Amino acid sequence: MKDYRYSVFTSSIEAKITTGVLKPGDKLPSVRRIKEEYNLSTSSVQSGYDYLVFKGLVMSIPRSGYVVAAQTKKISGEPQIDLPPIPRDPIFRENVILTSNIKQHAEFASLNAATPSDFFVPQKLVLRTMQQVIREKGAALLRYYPTNGTDELRELLTRRSAGHGARVQPEELLITDGALQALYIALAITTTPNDIIAVESPCVFSVLEVIANLRLRTIEIPVRNKEGFDTDYLKNVCDKNAVKAIVLTPNFHNPTGLLLTDERKKEVLAIASHHHIPIIENDVYGDLYFRNPRPSNIRNFDTSGSVITFSSFSKTIAPGIRLGWMAAGRFLSKAERMKFSLGRSVSPLNQEVIAKLLGSATYDRHLRTFRRELERQAIQLAGQFSSYFPENTYTEIPQGGYSIWNKLSADVDMQGFYKSCETLGIHFTPGTTFSFTDAYDHCFRTIFSQRITAASIDAIKTLGCSLAP
Repeated sequence: MKDYRYSVFTSSIEAKITTGVLKPGDKLPSVRRIKEEYNLSTSSVQSGYDYLVFKGLVMSIPRSGYVVAAQTKKISGEPQIDLPPIPRDPIFRENVILTSNIKQHAEFASLNAATPSDFFVPQKLVLRTMQQVIREKGAALLRYYPTNGTDELRELLTRRSAGHGARVQPEELLITDGALQALYIALAITTTPNDIIAVESPCVFSVLEVIANLRLRTIEIPVRNKEGFDTDYLKNVCDKNAVKAIVLTPNFHNPTGLLLTDERKKEVLAIASHHHIPIIENDVYGDLYFRNPRPSNIRNFDTSGSVITFSSFSKTIAPGIRLGWMAAGRFLSKAERMKFSLGRSVSPLNQEVIAKLLGSATYDRHLRTFRRELERQAIQLAGQFSSYFPENTYTEIPQGGYSIWNKLSADVDMQGFYKSCETLGIHFTPGTTFSFTDAYDHCFRTIFSQRITAASIDAIKTLGCSLAP
């Protein structure tokens, strides 16, 4: 277990409180005094006090500093009630932490969570738009909205899709509670338990969880360096197995960041069409391209309605905007019924906010700024890996999206590597979370949608240098 730098003073304070040397209400040393006495940074001292506040031992008094908190007394005489233990899946919980949790302490660089940093979320724009919607719509926002979503929003999404060549009709669109719900619906209506599906590998943890919960069997299709989704491998799999669906992210794949060429997208479609297999394509990163033009979808080349495309605004605007969509094609009737069973209506407020943003120039203006920042940070991080990690380290340079994919040589002790990450206060997502196999145990994903600081840049440099033979 790692000892944080602030533990040199927090352990002393904690011991004095628990033994009664310090009493509730006693004033504790100031941040400046602790900083000078223990030779710590201001952020380390602040993190230490945050830790003590979190444990309930200390409370912060505005303009007065920190004092010992009143301790909760145990109430005697209450009857003892034995409750059954709550079973939890420790591997699932660990993977959620590895792929989603953002460290709150200033000492940590959270490069593992695929969400936009608060710094990049257009907070004023979103909140101002929400206020405007509430003023305009009033109590109407408290009612059920149409099951498939508002006509206005579906029409706006159709126009945006047409702007980059995707054939989408308003009638086939369903507004969903995020992209993951759209994926769940798409798989649930095209498969039954124990069916075989082809899925890209490596594959993001949340997609693997949906697959596992639907009790589907998978054949993992390799995502190769540079070329992306291996269509020769896919063809061979589909020739020999009764594959019921193909799931992939053609545009800025998570975790590799790879972009499929139009030729490769057409190959995937041709294989699927030959075997009458529906394609489920994830386009959540499609708007986050670094260089024009905006990449196409596989849907652009489909004329049979066999491609189900889905996306959301959690990656481009804010993770708390739980609004996604799916173009269900010929599977619309089944998708409508499944969507209704999961929840009659998606948040009216979120629908109206997104409609208002899409109906003006503000969304595209935000995207232009966001894309520039993402590209700048991607180049910055990739440069660090190239400069300071061993020469035999593979780093995939992304063309958009959120992810940089790294592979270390087979002789690297990965347990020691992640311990070094912990010591340096930097967090990547281990490659083991991206497959049902152990094929990626020497890989890790870096997310560049969080704000990159000088401290995190220095930590990557130190980490890379520590791997030198």
